[in-house]
Amino acid sequence: MKKFLAGICAAVLLMTGCGGDSGSETKKDAQPNEVKLGMITHLNATEKKMDEIYKKFLEKAKINLANYTITYYDNLQLMQMGVESGGVDEISLYDSVANYLLANNDKYEVAAGESIKVFADSFCLAVRKDDAALKADLDKVIGEMKSDGTLDKLVKEYITDVKKGEAPPAIEIPMTDGAETIKVGVTGDLPPLDYVSADGKAAGFNTAMLAEVAKRSGKNIEVIDIDSGARATALTSKQIDVIFWAIIPIGESLPADIDTPEGVELSAPYFKDEISHLELKK
Repeated sequence: MKKFLAGICAAVLLMTGCGGDSGSETKKDAQPNEVKLGMITHLNATEKKMDEIYKKFLEKAKINLANYTITYYDNLQLMQMGVESGGVDEISLYDSVANYLLANNDKYEVAAGESIKVFADSFCLAVRKDDAALKADLDKVIGEMKSDGTLDKLVKEYITDVKKGEAPPAIEIPMTDGAETIKVGVTGDLPPLDYVSADGKAAGFNTAMLAEVAKRSGKNIEVIDIDSGARATALTSKQIDVIFWAIIPIGESLPADIDTPEGVELSAPYFKDEISHLELKK
């Protein structure tokens, strides 16, 4: 499993990515003031590249915060296993994911001394660069959903207002006879934004949004369940046509293409979120 040691602030990006193996042991020689932090790997940055990016950012910003030993995981389940087994001290999550886990699992609490809320990311759909027509269709639909308030409504219903102890419902995606079918990869690693139920079926916001995309674009959508760490490979190998989530950092703290590998383009954003760290209750 890949890992790197970087002195970064507690807010730097969680999510996104492929690459990396499924989990790893953190370095055993970490200093007492260091925190072992679990993250899901980035889509377009090796550990070495991220180490360089963070160091340059901290130097430029003159930030002096705690050091973190970062362990990357390919999916949320493995990352949770990491913190629950003591492999990492904290896990880095988007606010919506952290709130969902806190509401549905009494093992976790917000990490002591957390000082995040510095960075935020925009979430987009990702397609192959040669699928320009598909990207244009997706951008058009997202634009319409923003303009008429549909996106805000879906976010409120399936992310913000998800009730404690209740699994997000699956929304049926309409099918049109003879229409083009596009395969969309979902991960289940960002509940309730990207949710897959215990029986392996997509549900919640991702199905609600994709149902709207299908209805408005006239395309059939086939949902494919993949690990976050397999997203880029699944797209470039044409196992899927669309990645449900990839991110663009908001602001200039991190490179805009951190989640855009060569040959991949991102749609217009459909959601944004900040970052939280969770740890096991003491």
